[in-house]
Amino acid sequence: CVNTIGVNINTASSSLLSYVSGIGSKLADNIITYRNEYGAFKSRNDIKKVTRLGAKAFEQGAGFLRIKNAKNPLDDSAVHPESYAIVGKMVKVTGVKVVDLIGNGAVLQKIDLQKYITNTVGLPTLQDIIKELEKPGLDPRKKAKVFTFNQNIKTINDLREEQLLPGIINNITNFGCFVDIGIKESGLVHVSNLSDKFVSDVNEIVNLHQQVIVKVLSIDIPRKRIQLKLHNKKQG
Repeated sequence: CVNTIGVNINTASSSLLSYVSGIGSKLADNIITYRNEYGAFKSRNDIKKVTRLGAKAFEQGAGFLRIKNAKNPLDDSAVHPESYAIVGKMVKVTGVKVVDLIGNGAVLQKIDLQKYITNTVGLPTLQDIIKELEKPGLDPRKKAKVFTFNQNIKTINDLREEQLLPGIINNITNFGCFVDIGIKESGLVHVSNLSDKFVSDVNEIVNLHQQVIVKVLSIDIPRKRIQLKLHNKKQG
C-alpha cells in the first residue's frame, strides 16, 4: 500500500493521502488546504505547519510523504526525519553524497553499522535505516513504484464500462469488497467477480488497503453505484 511505496505530498489527492499512516481523511483535507493556500511543500518540516497535524501524526506519516526536488534528498526517500542525523554521519564516514546513497544497495551493504551504534541507537534501528535508504525516491529515472489514481476520473460521470482503473480496497465484506478509485463513490467488487474460481473467503483474495487494478462492469449514476471486477492485483 502507500505505506510501502510512499506518496508525493505535492500531487497526491486527498483520498490517496488519507491512507498514509497517521493521516486519515481530515488531515488529508488539511494538507490539500495548506497546498492551495501556500503552494507546494518544500521540505518535510513544512508538513508540521498543516492545521491539526501534530507530533504523533508527523511521527507516523512523515516517512511516507515524499517531496520531489527537495533541498534535502532524504525528503524524497523512505527515511524518517528522526533518522536524518544518523544518515548524515554515514555520509561523513563514507564520503558518499546522500543522493548517491538512496536506492544504492551495493554501497549501503558495505557500510559498517557497528560504527554507528550508540546508547540510544541500536543495530536493529540502523538496519531499518539501511532498508529505508535502499528504497528509491520518487525519481522516475530510478523507476520508483508510485501509486496514483486515474487523474482523468473526477466524478462517477467520467466512468465508462470496460475501463481499467487503479484502486485501493477500503472495505471488505462477506459479499465482496469496496474499492476507492479516487472519486466520491467507491465501487463494489462482488465476490463472484474477485476470481475466475469459487471464492469462499474474500480475505483469502484481497486485503484491506491493498492496491488493485479493477475493470468497470457497470455504472448506475442515479443510484451512485459502481460494479467492478478484480482485474489484476498489484504489489504493495
